[in-house]
Amino acid sequence: MIKLEPAALAKYIDHTLLAADASREQIATLCQEAMDHGFYSVCVNSGQVPYAARLLAGASVKVCAVVGFPLGAGLSDTKAFEAQRAIAAGAGEIDMVLNIGALKDGLFEVVRDDIALVRQACGAVPLKVILETCLLDEAQKIRACEISRELNVAFVKTSTGFSRSGATLEDVALMRKVVGTAVEVKASGGVRDYATAVAMIEAGATRLGTSSGIAIVSGAQASDSGY
Repeated sequence: MIKLEPAALAKYIDHTLLAADASREQIATLCQEAMDHGFYSVCVNSGQVPYAARLLAGASVKVCAVVGFPLGAGLSDTKAFEAQRAIAAGAGEIDMVLNIGALKDGLFEVVRDDIALVRQACGAVPLKVILETCLLDEAQKIRACEISRELNVAFVKTSTGFSRSGATLEDVALMRKVVGTAVEVKASGGVRDYATAVAMIEAGATRLGTSSGIAIVSGAQASDSGY
């Protein structure tokens, strides 16, 4: 296992709070923790972006917003509009959930158009495409990664953290194999301790979505949580 010091590991982490009942006090704590520990970003629902962006003004920590979250089953133009508005409010990255039902039905042009519309709305802002791997078979995971790579998105991402399970080493390795070096890979859901975080990075992850960032960089075991 590779050895990563806390400061280096922190730069992999999107410090995440996506609960429906997240309060402003909790968002403020999230942002302060991200600054204190040097995390790459905070990842929040789009409605929390304006507040988080104000708190992080002048800091190196980015604001990442989720779009079409957590189901991915909304209209594509709605996802694109949400991404556009989140960016206008201060989001520096967008994590969208692709159309999982269309992918499972083999409607690959629908999946492509869904991602492409959000990609267009993002402009120069990095877009991460969430596959929700626990709901897909291997062929579907591969096709989603191929489409994402062809559309030149910034990342493919394993999971929302709100479905049956989260990231696995096998899925991260598969996604890395398909996208090669052209696209980055984000592991999210169930990454709660140092050993798991490092294992995900060794498997090919270049970003980690987790609510357990402090436990990870301190080498502690986090309490069980959804993300």
